Amino acid sequence: MGGVQIIEVTDLGVRSAVIRLRRRETALQFVLYPMIHMAKPAFYAAVTARLKRADVVVAEGVGGGRGKRSVLVGALTLSYRVLRLNRRAKLVEQDIDYAALGVPVVRPDVSLEEFAAGWRRVPLAQRLMMWGVLPFVVVARLFGGTRMIWSRSMEQNDLPTPEAEDLADWSPKLAAAFLGERDERLLAALCRLHEERSGEDIEVAVVYGAAHMPAIVLGLMSRYGYRPRSADWLTVADL
Repeated sequence: MGGVQIIEVTDLGVRSAVIRLRRRETALQFVLYPMIHMAKPAFYAAVTARLKRADVVVAEGVGGGRGKRSVLVGALTLSYRVLRLNRRAKLVEQDIDYAALGVPVVRPDVSLEEFAAGWRRVPLAQRLMMWGVLPFVVVARLFGGTRMIWSRSMEQNDLPTPEAEDLADWSPKLAAAFLGERDERLLAALCRLHEERSGEDIEVAVVYGAAHMPAIVLGLMSRYGYRPRSADWLTVADL
């Protein structure tokens, strides 16, 4: 482990690796699309074109429930949506139209109510700290240059980043709300697809944030022996 690069940041740009997981015993293959939620338009166009060739798409997205709006989710999405107002960045918000793909879409993510319940389990002091940090993140992304927005800390491989490990150590319940519970739902959906359709020669595309990818790679490898067999790069942003 540790040898698969998922997000790469260089002096020239930011790239996302499209990773193909296979195992010898079955025909089904998983193709991972590590997502950054703001990117240049060509990145989302390239991902969309590839998804149309998949047989099943497993997509990220907190939602559902009773249709209520979440102040927390709105604030978190604002922290990256403001990048579209930063003219130097030249980025757009993730805008994949899953309904137009013509491919079955599975959405195993938590509902707004479930996400809010996980957030309420986080100690109050840590929640207040998160609320206090968000305005600084928004300002930095709104007015910062590309080097400030795309730091080397955004790089991701098939092991959890030091930042993710620090978060888990500092607040296990915060890590569970943002990653742990959602990773478990995602992996359970992928395991069901393997159990039900592993004998079919199909491609399952997994379109989730890059931070979720280590859990997928590790989970499918340890449970069923799926391994990264190939990868190619898509450019997220030019620096």
